[in-house]
Amino acid sequence: MVEPTAEALEPVNLRPKVVERLAYGEAAPIQTKITMSVEGLSAFYGKFKALEDVSLDFHQQNVTAIIGPSGCGKSTLLRCLNRMHEIIPNARAEGKVLLDGEDIYASNMNAVLLRRRVGMVFQKPNPFPSMSIYDNVASGLKLAGKVPKNYLDEVVERSLGQAALWNEVKDKLKQSAFDLSGGQQQRLCIARAIAVQPEIILMDEPASALDPISTLKIEDLMVELRKEYTIIIVTHNLQQAARISDRTAFMLGGEDRIGHLIEYASTNVMFTNPTDKRTEEYVTGRFG
Repeated sequence: MVEPTAEALEPVNLRPKVVERLAYGEAAPIQTKITMSVEGLSAFYGKFKALEDVSLDFHQQNVTAIIGPSGCGKSTLLRCLNRMHEIIPNARAEGKVLLDGEDIYASNMNAVLLRRRVGMVFQKPNPFPSMSIYDNVASGLKLAGKVPKNYLDEVVERSLGQAALWNEVKDKLKQSAFDLSGGQQQRLCIARAIAVQPEIILMDEPASALDPISTLKIEDLMVELRKEYTIIIVTHNLQQAARISDRTAFMLGGEDRIGHLIEYASTNVMFTNPTDKRTEEYVTGRFG
């Protein structure tokens, strides 16, 4: 299916309607089901509006990169997708976020269960303290209730294997997670996130604190994981977005510091033939 061409976007302060688009002759990314839709989402910290009227769809088994300069609301948007935003005092969101057609902000939505379906990996590795490597991975399942040991063993091995970490830690599962390197700790956090078999994995600059070799391992891992999961990543690294993502969303803050979604396209289009001049200036390094 060929996606429609978008009309020229209006200025950012006029709440542009963003349409996913393709350049002439450009092949569409693999058309998969839309697993999450954001409709007219605005986010606030007290009286300050951090995001305004953001709408876009996330496709199953795709990697979507969210790019833009600091302070444009990328991480706020990400946290709104599993209601981590509301944990911050006086923070709130308006609009809809639909997961498989269900509004995650509906009064009957259990936020704890939601976060099992939409997991999150943070910028800095955050293994649980005073826990072994094994217990870090198994923690989510243990919180859900009593689980047979043989099943836990199976999930821990599978999750560490999917996170490309099993061969490195299989003989030291009882050791502290803090004995691992930074890159290994981040892959451990990814293993912990996928142990509960989420539908979507959110990643907030997961490689920004890592060395280049560890960064490449995380990137390779994301490409492999998208075979089973929908991945949404915030990144400042434009080369990383170009390497690993299927679709890219560009965000920008106006003079009022309110974050807006400027353009959403297949990644190849975003980096070679963007619609909006501001997108072109950002991806070519002329600002930001």
